[in-house]
Amino acid sequence: MRVDETARLYGRVAAAVVSVAVGFATGIAMMRQAAAASADGAPAPVPSASTLGSGYAGEQSSWGFGLPLHMHNATGLAILIGLTVFATILSLLHLRERGRWTRRERALIADLDTLRGSEDRAEMLLSSERQVIVTWSGRGEAIIEGDLTLAFDGNRVKPGPAGLILAFGTWLVPADAGAIEASLDALRERGAGFRMTVRAQSGRIIDAHGQPLAGRALLRLRETTEEHRELAELRETLDETKRGLSALASLLDAIPQPVWRRNRDGSLAWVNTAYVAAVEAGSRETAIAGGIELLDRQARDLIARSDGDRTASGGRAAKRLSAVVAGGRRILDVTEAVIDSGRVGIAVDVSELESVRADLQRQMDANVRTLDQLPTAVAMFDARQRLIFHNAAYRQLWSLDQAFLDSGPLDGEILDHLRAARKLPEQADFKAWKSDVLAAYRAVEASETWWHPPDGRSLRVVADPNPQGGLTYLFDDVSENVKLESRYNALMRVQAETLDTLKEPVAVFGADGRLTFANRAFSTLWRLEQETLGERPRVDAVIDVCRKLSPDEEPWLDIRGAITGLESRAGLTCRLEIVDGTVLDCAAQPLPEGATLLTLIDVTASVNVERALTDKNDALERASQLRDTFVHHVSYELRSPLTNIIGFTQLLGDETVGALNERQREYSDHIMRSSGALLVMINDILDLASIDAGSLELAREVIDVRATVEAAARGLEDRLAESAIGLDLDMPADIGSFVADGKRVRQILFNLLSNAVGFSSPGQVVRVTAHRTETELTLTVRDEGRGMPEDVAARVFDRFESRTLGTRHRGVGLGLSIVRSFVELHGGRVELASKPGSGTRVTCTFPVNVAEPKRAAAE
Repeated sequence: MRVDETARLYGRVAAAVVSVAVGFATGIAMMRQAAAASADGAPAPVPSASTLGSGYAGEQSSWGFGLPLHMHNATGLAILIGLTVFATILSLLHLRERGRWTRRERALIADLDTLRGSEDRAEMLLSSERQVIVTWSGRGEAIIEGDLTLAFDGNRVKPGPAGLILAFGTWLVPADAGAIEASLDALRERGAGFRMTVRAQSGRIIDAHGQPLAGRALLRLRETTEEHRELAELRETLDETKRGLSALASLLDAIPQPVWRRNRDGSLAWVNTAYVAAVEAGSRETAIAGGIELLDRQARDLIARSDGDRTASGGRAAKRLSAVVAGGRRILDVTEAVIDSGRVGIAVDVSELESVRADLQRQMDANVRTLDQLPTAVAMFDARQRLIFHNAAYRQLWSLDQAFLDSGPLDGEILDHLRAARKLPEQADFKAWKSDVLAAYRAVEASETWWHPPDGRSLRVVADPNPQGGLTYLFDDVSENVKLESRYNALMRVQAETLDTLKEPVAVFGADGRLTFANRAFSTLWRLEQETLGERPRVDAVIDVCRKLSPDEEPWLDIRGAITGLESRAGLTCRLEIVDGTVLDCAAQPLPEGATLLTLIDVTASVNVERALTDKNDALERASQLRDTFVHHVSYELRSPLTNIIGFTQLLGDETVGALNERQREYSDHIMRSSGALLVMINDILDLASIDAGSLELAREVIDVRATVEAAARGLEDRLAESAIGLDLDMPADIGSFVADGKRVRQILFNLLSNAVGFSSPGQVVRVTAHRTETELTLTVRDEGRGMPEDVAARVFDRFESRTLGTRHRGVGLGLSIVRSFVELHGGRVELASKPGSGTRVTCTFPVNVAEPKRAAAE
């Protein structure tokens, strides 16, 4: 029942109650009047409605005196009052219920609107996608909602009845149709939800989702073809992105610059191989886990503070910092950028760039100094046409004040100043001429003009635009050149006359290969007619004539190539022999502008002398070879009997064959010492002969430096003690060993020590010093003897160069020569320093890193 109907019902009930109450009151009044009339014997009048109240009021007081009629009036009055109260209460309840039902009606109307909106939204949501919703309530029929064209392939197939959508075998592939039917049976019977992807026979992809919901079974079929396509594309994009990131990581690992990425908290998240090598971490994981930083804390804080300034300015300039890279101090350009996940950075080694920049600055300073020394006046102006550089020649050319030039005047101001000083060419329209001069600032290529000032000079002016803007002026005073040109022309005429009078044949061929000049000696030698010379014959025609007298073809081919060569033009010298026995040295010299000068010199006499000298030299070489052979064989023949003499002398000295007296023992010692000295000389001669023949080879082995020096010193202990000379061995404890021929090194040290002892005085000290570096071993023998003059020191390494210098030391002059030969065989070098009165120092330097033994003998 509606609210307004309920309100009307309550109103009718209230009106009826009021009518009953009024009628009941009227009845009571009529009864009261009838009772009064019966008491008086008169008929009781019927009270009217107008008098009912007044009568009731007038009689009210009489009802309380015990009369029965008055009792009825009281009862009626009570009933009337009760009915009135009831009607009032009922009216109030009516009004209350009416308001409540009015509010309820409004709430129901709002709920109805909400439900309608929800239904619209549900319908819109259902229609927003191409999908079908199927619901089952128990065993009831299925309720199908949605786009039924999902099962009928859109517009290509006409849709059938809605129930056909559940005939999955008609529109799904068989395998997927069987799977979804089985899942639906499990859903409807056991409430088992499922979700699967099935494929329609048209190739479309359908997402099937079944679930129990509020006691019902719900199946949702939604087409996801586009979603799968987009998913495939996204996967392909993801794979491509992964490959790109992998390639980028490989590229970053390949570059030599350290690259890193930080997390938001500033810790390292990734570093490249160059970073690992720079911090010497061993591996990428070690560098990241240990947080090994390339830059120190101060540098990182400086980069972090500068990020705000770079962001505000819109730029990202690199910060130049110093860092230790792979154990060495380097200069780096460090750039860090803020990204979503943290920061990325790269460090570019600019140490070489800084060095090059410093070199470039020095080069520029040197160029400035060079320009200042040039006779050509140079003036440079910037893009604002203001003077930024000038050399001394520019200031002297125009006689300008240094203070004026240092103030950086404009180009136009300088032109005005020169015009006022009457140093520029006189111009009818100076303003237009000045504009033409300043137009060079807008030109692309250099321009060249000629100025002729009033003082009679001729100036060549080159205005060359600078790549960065501005202009460079080059002023060349060519006044002297003009004079020299005239003098040159006169000189050329004189030279032509001079060449024509020379006895040596001279010819000049032009760039086109034609004979342009031939003096009388040339034409006479090759018997060229004046008519032929006047026709300027080609080089081939000239060669054909000359070959009649010098038939050898090869020199003429070279001469022709030197005259007509296009790829390269170089000087040529060759020899020509004429049939009459004359020998000529021919020289072809390139001249400017492609010309070639051909000169011939008669060297017949010198050739004859040369042949004689060659024959004599061959004879001398054969004599030298014979001498070497003689020395070699004689040395070997001498060593055999000398060895016997030494052996028998030792037997006599040991007194194994009988006792010797004092004089015999002394003679035996002298024989032994002389034989030993002679054996040393013979061995030295044999060694030098082997070196000269290239047959001496080194027996390289690892030798101990200290033991080798001490072994060489032990051979001179007797001489040291006899001469009262001290020996000081200054060698570090860790001097170590090196690869060399131990016998030859001992022989080198023995010869050097023998010389040092021989040229030292009693009481002096001979010092042997050893020093080692990573690549070289240096052995130095120093004595405190008399020293030697510079001219003697320059020849001490020559063979058979023996100088006593006032001492008792004697020798054949082979010791130092052998020392130098053996040191050079080891790949080392020998240096000698000596001054009179300052002693002598001989330094032998050996390489310590020898990969392969040096087999060839030094000469």
